[in-house]
Amino acid sequence: MFDTVVVATDGSDSVSRAIDVALDLADRFDAEVHALSVVDASEVDASPQQLREELRTALETTADAAVATVEDRTDREITTAAREGRPAAEICEYAREVDADLVATGTRGRHGENRLLLGSVAERIVRTSPVPVLTVRQLESMADNVDETAAVA
Repeated sequence: MFDTVVVATDGSDSVSRAIDVALDLADRFDAEVHALSVVDASEVDASPQQLREELRTALETTADAAVATVEDRTDREITTAAREGRPAAEICEYAREVDADLVATGTRGRHGENRLLLGSVAERIVRTSPVPVLTVRQLESMADNVDETAAVA
């Protein structure tokens, strides 16, 4: 059913459970896994000119660490990628490029703690993705780690 799964990660704690669920799904279907992190170009562009290069470097380091985290959580071979641009658009474009069957993401990212349901990036991915999207909510307490239904859009 799934041959290629893209795991979208920003390295935030809220994506941790999404990584686990996506890797489990990939194991069950023996699917190829791609871990993707996107440096938000608007964050860089909105920063003061004298800080942009330093910020870009810091965000690229964070993106590399985010995809490395996915690699560290499994023994399977994973294709990793880090891009710069508008996160939702880049994730959807990447899904097209690798002919993904599914995009998996958390519901809130680094800036989404104040969102009620889905983070703005997750919401845009759900609305614009060319393939189904699995959104996985981070549990309030990992001690309550009971399987919950993840939304597939």
